[in-house]
Amino acid sequence: MTDTGTDTAATTSATVSASETRSSEQLIRAEAPVLAHNYHPLPVVVARAEGTWVEDVEGRRYLDMLAGYSALNFGHRHPALIEAAHRQLDELTLTSRAFHHDRLAGFAERLAALTGLEMVLPMNTGAEAVESAVKVARKWAYEVKGVSPDRATIVVADGNFHGRTTTIVSFSTDETARAGFGPFTPGFRVVPYNDLAALESAVDETTAAVLIEPVQGEAGVVIPDDGYLTGVRELTRRAGCLFIADEIQSGLGRTGRTLAVDHEGVVPDMLLLGKALGGGIVPVSAVVARREVLSVLGPGEHGSTFGGNPLSAAIGSAVLDLLATGEFQRRAAELGEVLDRGLAALAGSGVTGYRARGLWAGVDIDPAIGTGREISERLLAEGVLVKDTHGSTVRLAPPLTITEEELGSALAALTKVLS
Repeated sequence: MTDTGTDTAATTSATVSASETRSSEQLIRAEAPVLAHNYHPLPVVVARAEGTWVEDVEGRRYLDMLAGYSALNFGHRHPALIEAAHRQLDELTLTSRAFHHDRLAGFAERLAALTGLEMVLPMNTGAEAVESAVKVARKWAYEVKGVSPDRATIVVADGNFHGRTTTIVSFSTDETARAGFGPFTPGFRVVPYNDLAALESAVDETTAAVLIEPVQGEAGVVIPDDGYLTGVRELTRRAGCLFIADEIQSGLGRTGRTLAVDHEGVVPDMLLLGKALGGGIVPVSAVVARREVLSVLGPGEHGSTFGGNPLSAAIGSAVLDLLATGEFQRRAAELGEVLDRGLAALAGSGVTGYRARGLWAGVDIDPAIGTGREISERLLAEGVLVKDTHGSTVRLAPPLTITEEELGSALAALTKVLS
């Protein structure tokens, strides 16, 4: 009789061994038949990383100017975060929420304090946080506001990106995200972003919440006019509905403040966090809200086996330690000025426009020079990693640990590929 267990182990070992010795080109080719083609990554195979730098399997080094869409705000393998992960791995990784564990209360207390809110619902991914907020807002509308059953609406902005689940793509205006995935979830109204008049006209007695990104990241780092967020806050308060701010990409230091809403001193009713909250190590997200809002949830009405697990709570707490110093917010603000000046110098020289806040920018490329994808590939050849969006725009979002010299090198590379 064949020892299938031994054969399987041997095959697995051989496969792992082969993957360790294959070239970048071979590994990229090997992905095609076994991975769903829902991404179109740049042709680089990262094997190691430290700080702001990554290294491919051949040992070539690249400056990371994307930082995992803000998941790596504190750089790759930040020593304090790695230490927290190692320490917790030796103690406890998972209990499920069937039991209490010793790391969760402290994490929630500190996250609530950081945001100026009162109660935390821990989840894993950004999309989970958004889905959770949608459920909470609807339940709040029925139990607190008094909206008739199954009539609650949520107002969102065009150009939004809140995730890719079926409910979330139901209110996306990106046809690539929507096409072929219907029927869609009802109950959402879409208005132009940065348009308070349009928002006011869409809000009525059925409105549970207004859900917006304080800065639209996927849309190309679209920054609203000064006063827009204040206006949203005032409008929702008058209308008796909730203001939900999705800060999954914009939050935790990226824009030069702890939160993007801090630029206008606004406190939403619900705040959605993710990406950087996990330190680039594990997926961690959270809905942080006023107590009155999150208190509508009762046992069994929502949950997540891994949400708020001991490992994520330990790493999230270490992230909050880093933010508590204010160092990363200051770095993003100060180096953001360097980034802004560098991009301003490129205006009219291959750059048709740009938007920047803190260490985050969307750069519109002159079509005569190339597409966003082509510019990203040229920067790859220069040892700089970025990512395009919506055809002609390149996003820049380096780790907040980047030095002024490294940022200057990235800007020099961009100048070179545009010339």
